[in-house]
Amino acid sequence: MIHPHHSMPRGLKAFFRLGAAGVLLWIVAGLVPANAQELLCNVSISSQKIQGSYQEKFRTMQRAIYEFMNNTVWTNNRFDPNERIECTILINLTEQISSDQFKGTLHIQSSRPVYNTAYNTTMFNYIDNQFQFTYVEFQPLEFDETAFLSNLTSVLAYYAYIIIGLDYDSFSMKGGTPYFLKAQQIVSNAQNAVEPGWKPFSGNRNRNRYWLIQNILDNNYAPVREFIYRYHRQGLDVMESQLAQGRAEIARSLELLRTVYRRKPDPYLLFLNVVLDAKRDEIINIFSESFPDEKHRVYLIMKEIDPANVQKYDKMLKSQ
Repeated sequence: MIHPHHSMPRGLKAFFRLGAAGVLLWIVAGLVPANAQELLCNVSISSQKIQGSYQEKFRTMQRAIYEFMNNTVWTNNRFDPNERIECTILINLTEQISSDQFKGTLHIQSSRPVYNTAYNTTMFNYIDNQFQFTYVEFQPLEFDETAFLSNLTSVLAYYAYIIIGLDYDSFSMKGGTPYFLKAQQIVSNAQNAVEPGWKPFSGNRNRNRYWLIQNILDNNYAPVREFIYRYHRQGLDVMESQLAQGRAEIARSLELLRTVYRRKPDPYLLFLNVVLDAKRDEIINIFSESFPDEKHRVYLIMKEIDPANVQKYDKMLKSQ
């Protein structure tokens, strides 16, 4: 089994998966891709809470956001079409402030394939409750990394870079840093925006875009990013061929999360909780089938770092 070296662009993984004969065929056929879009993003908009509105406008909005997410080239790396990062955006509109201004929530999910399997693991599962934006029908959605042009495109681009950064982190140690820095720049550009979510004290319990990217890039959270790499690259990706070895590495990687939890770098541990929200059910499924000693060790870690969900882990402990 050949694994791509972590310094190579993520999109070249397919090159190594093909094997020698497949690589030759790929080259002969001229299928080595040029830069391709990185995201394969499904977009849904719910406007049920807005009465008497012009529904065609929301369909146009949905198409515009879909095209923005899927047609923008976010990195300089090569991506095979089959390697685009799968993600979902669900926008639930709750209020129409004016003809072109809206409030709502933004639910973002992304996933990553596990090596040599048909299984996709959740990477990001997050709800942004401070989504306010202006949308003028048929007006192009424009984004500039160096300036704040609109709240809609800034929010979408911010989460695009979070999704890409987490994906890259799962393939190489801190490989997502360049994309997290782009997300941080978007936050910096938006500090004078009137819309919420960008400033340190915006929102409930500091759960906002400012603190999410601050946490990710904070050295106090470095063990969480190491966890993302070890859990996926050395754990899940190994389990298909070496089940016990991969599962044991996942168990060891959980110690990194406990390190951060005990350090408590901020009052709310936002990044740690975001990772737990994405991985909680999967961890329970993985270790429900483990042997008693390993299961008990994992149970004690999760009970400590995720106390609000201890009843879920109780079920894991009781499973045979």
